[in-house]
Amino acid sequence: MSRVRWTVLGTAVLVLLAVVVGALLGGQRTFAGFPPLFAYWLPHVGVGTPLALLVAVLVVAKGPELADRLPWRGALAAGYGTAVAWTVSLALVDGWDRGFAGRLTTSDEYLHEVPGVTDVGAMLRGFSARILDYQPDSWTTHVSGHPPGALLAFVGLDRIGLSGGAWAALLCVLVGGLTAVAVPVALRAWGNDEAAARAVLPFAALFPGAVWIGVSADGMFAGVTACGIALLALGRPLLAGLLLGLGIFLSYGLVLVGVIALVVAWRDWKALGLAVLGAVVVVVAFAAAGFWWLDGYHLVVERYYQGIASSRVYYYWVWANLAAAVLAAGLAPIAGLARIRRSPAAWLAGAAVAAMLFADLSGLSKAEVERIWLPFTAWLTAATAFLPAASRKPWLAAQAGTALVVNHLLLTNW
Repeated sequence: MSRVRWTVLGTAVLVLLAVVVGALLGGQRTFAGFPPLFAYWLPHVGVGTPLALLVAVLVVAKGPELADRLPWRGALAAGYGTAVAWTVSLALVDGWDRGFAGRLTTSDEYLHEVPGVTDVGAMLRGFSARILDYQPDSWTTHVSGHPPGALLAFVGLDRIGLSGGAWAALLCVLVGGLTAVAVPVALRAWGNDEAAARAVLPFAALFPGAVWIGVSADGMFAGVTACGIALLALGRPLLAGLLLGLGIFLSYGLVLVGVIALVVAWRDWKALGLAVLGAVVVVVAFAAAGFWWLDGYHLVVERYYQGIASSRVYYYWVWANLAAAVLAAGLAPIAGLARIRRSPAAWLAGAAVAAMLFADLSGLSKAEVERIWLPFTAWLTAATAFLPAASRKPWLAAQAGTALVVNHLLLTNW
């Protein structure tokens, strides 16, 4: 049996083992519903089912051909449109409200806090004081677990008249869909390999992680940071630094996107310096407004262990997290990694793997990584550049199948 088959088989066994062991451990030790995913067993179909099947069939049948034949900008536009259609259709499998418009309106989510933000300056100055739980004015789970940038995004949307769950969901989907453009753009610009970029494009568009991009704020986080990396690859380091700096004020864990940024910029110290300068500008701006990132981070670690994370067992999640990441990334990148050779695509995918391993070993990512690690798993699609051209359609079908099976058999929490 070839190395690729052994690798894919071993990875599939890892996922199966995570499901079996998670079931044996039970909810009191995993707090995940259907470990290794934060979801519940609920076979169902919805209005999005035929739409998702249509997108999948079209991409499998025509995606590689169009990615090779269309002008570059046209290919990117098609890839982005496909990614958005794929994400929306998967979300609608759960229905309009449950799968899309109502996702971000629950008591744990960001929109719950938006009406209470009447003074942005006061919110930023008092943000850290409300992170810890068991206080009368503690932030909701997601707001407390993230820096204020995420809440600010939804407050801003509300201020311009686009209030409510549907607009917030659309923002996450539209920004999250940019990962389908950013990964191939980075490969073409930094790697100087247009053939690899075109090969990756259909896989980036049919990303199984779209199940969680639609709808979670982490999809938006993935899009913002992916664009930052792409701008760095395009030689726009200052703007890239501003976006990547913004990223760490969306989620504390996105400081690990710096691993991917370092890989892209290590040959150009001037560009790296400008990117760091851009990030520092964002840090200083938030500090001047009253929020110091390190204060928030230390309090979030304490808040993390005030919740169910203290009950989730590390000895399970330290390896089951990887199984969850596989379900978000799909098996095609795993097959690509088994064929890996030294190239820009290998560096990008390898940096994403390194970032996930750092997050995993930290113990601050126990469960829910299918959502939380979207900014990293999106970059694993770079490894599909190593798949032989003749095998791309079958692997695209496998990617689509992964997303469709997960989304139709399970009700995901995000």
